[in-house]
Amino acid sequence: MRIGVPKEIKTLEFRVGMTPAGVHELVHDGHEVVVETNAGGAIGMTDAHYIKAGARVVKTAKEVFDEADMIVKVKEPQPVECEMLREGQVLFTYLHLAPDPVQTEGLIKSGATAIAYETVTADDGSLPLLTPMSEVAGRLSVQAGAHALEKAHGGIGKLLGGVPGVGPANVLVIGGGVSGTNAADMAIGLGARVTILDRSLPRLREIDDMWGGRVTTRFSTKHAVEELALESDLIIGAVLVAGAAAPKLVTAETVKAMQDGSVMVDISIDQGGCFETSHPTTHAEPTYVVDGVVHYCVANMPGAVPRTSTIALTNSTLPFVRELANHGWVEALKADPHFANGLNVHAGRVTCEPVARDLGYDYLSPEDALKIA
Repeated sequence: MRIGVPKEIKTLEFRVGMTPAGVHELVHDGHEVVVETNAGGAIGMTDAHYIKAGARVVKTAKEVFDEADMIVKVKEPQPVECEMLREGQVLFTYLHLAPDPVQTEGLIKSGATAIAYETVTADDGSLPLLTPMSEVAGRLSVQAGAHALEKAHGGIGKLLGGVPGVGPANVLVIGGGVSGTNAADMAIGLGARVTILDRSLPRLREIDDMWGGRVTTRFSTKHAVEELALESDLIIGAVLVAGAAAPKLVTAETVKAMQDGSVMVDISIDQGGCFETSHPTTHAEPTYVVDGVVHYCVANMPGAVPRTSTIALTNSTLPFVRELANHGWVEALKADPHFANGLNVHAGRVTCEPVARDLGYDYLSPEDALKIA
């Protein structure tokens, strides 16, 4: 199979869909890899590294899309990339379609087969290809939030951990999953006073054990969110409903009642955000203010640390890329129903139920799509 790796074109996105080490593995398996020039140059993965690994480097993204049987990326295809996709071609990347009707329509029109990292599942119900970026985003959320709390960046001017004689900041983490617990870990490490909200009592018990009582756990209700938001200096939104749009858990009315200079970081923004006042931002302009509250809603948060993120992501995606390349997408997905959950669009049909429901499309199950592929 011929695998294509284009350069990412989203604003200030420097990650790359495959490392030279991944190229080496695929070439060893007998495949051809075509990489757009300077795809990884910003993070020290140069054209020379890719060529040494066995890739062929080309000048333009169009050459990559024209030649490849499968495109491997990081971020969702931008409109110009959707236009370069074609019928029968496989796209393997993050998609986050539920809050993005424009991208969904572009993929449907392309006729391509689009497999999303974020909806591939594992035996235990986890999301193995979302986990590494959730870990990065969770840790970054506290780093970004601490920065935004500084007075020069619009915040109230609090140090997360305080100092002797001055109390620490209050951090509220909404969601006790991978990104939420990684955020809590960072905030606790910096000395903040941390509360985690979640709707699963078993998960709250696990979290309580995890830090030996150094974090406060609360069952998530509308009342608890409203009450704790007003006491918080930093709120981390870390809610995920796999494949679907994130629920709006902090209302605009609550934001209006919060203290001026407090900060909200919406990790869920890729799925539409979990604050009513959220809208996507970029690393070029990461924050905005609503009713005195600083919002950080960067839709590709792990792109702030692209080298770490690229290596962490491709450590997880490479085995799946090899399965697709070695066996073809149909056989690879038939052999693994958890992998089949990643199928979001095929031949002009939506094959992810939450996306079809949220955007009003007829749903074709992955199982039925594989029968007719």
